[in-house]
Amino acid sequence: MPKPGFHRRRLLAAAALAPLGRPALAQPRFPDRPIRVFVPWTPGGATDVQMRSVCEIAQRHLGQPVVVENRPGASGTMGAMAIKEAKPDGYTLSQMPNGVFRMPAMQARPQWDPVKDFTWIVRLVGYMGGVVVRPDAPWKTLPELVEHARANPGKLSYGTPGANTTEVQMQRLAKAAGIDWVPVAFRGAAPNLQALLSGDIHFSAETSAWSDMALEGRLRPLAVWMSERAKRFPDVPTFRECGYDVLGESTYGIAGPRGMDPEVVRTIHDAFKEAVHDPAHLAVLARFDMPVRYMDSEDFANDAAALVEEARRIVQELGLRIG
Repeated sequence: MPKPGFHRRRLLAAAALAPLGRPALAQPRFPDRPIRVFVPWTPGGATDVQMRSVCEIAQRHLGQPVVVENRPGASGTMGAMAIKEAKPDGYTLSQMPNGVFRMPAMQARPQWDPVKDFTWIVRLVGYMGGVVVRPDAPWKTLPELVEHARANPGKLSYGTPGANTTEVQMQRLAKAAGIDWVPVAFRGAAPNLQALLSGDIHFSAETSAWSDMALEGRLRPLAVWMSERAKRFPDVPTFRECGYDVLGESTYGIAGPRGMDPEVVRTIHDAFKEAVHDPAHLAVLARFDMPVRYMDSEDFANDAAALVEEARRIVQELGLRIG
């Protein structure tokens, strides 16, 4: 028969050997699975090529695939709509062009608030763009094109990626020059430029996806809406040099849903910061004459707030409303 106190001593010994409480489960390292990045344009355009390059390099730093998914339409805002309701875990992101700021200003009932509904992670680059025509077009300069449009109101059509993209530059030019021409919206640069090559439109107002075709002689650029001439097209003047005070430089970066963990944001930011300055990515930017316009998360968020105010001013100036 056990001695008195035996069972009590046995229980105390067992308790001493047992772990103090249930061990905490280790938090999984981010990322532990592929990250999806929406590119709201058709494949093959400048944005698509640039984003695929920077995502491919960023995944090396993240240790997980960064998968680009094209979601064209709605003037480049399909990505914003997709991430607005997404889980803020860092695995669903989007490229965010300037249309994300203009679209709410154009709507009576905005579908999103650019400041409140997103986490602004990193700004990457800027666009180069301008007006291009076919080599057999009768206009050799932008002023010649404008004069023809003035003499033939409503007769010239041009392609854009959407109502709140490069069309804004062209509407500002039309207002300044007192002309009337007809915009035709496409879902990205590739169908826009194909329509020009096919003769379905008279000219294209497009980002630098036309660069290679211009260098090959398949298209002729008339002017760019930059603050200075593009390095690979030193003979092509800016809009301002042509006498039209229209500047169309725009930038873009990557954002996610609101409420993301700051550590996750920092991890994504750091990977894309490395990628945007990587020599392989810089070579892609040189191909499209796109400048690096890097900003960290805090500065990008502040820039987003400023762009919202600028968008409201432009929409009011041009009377751009879509319901």
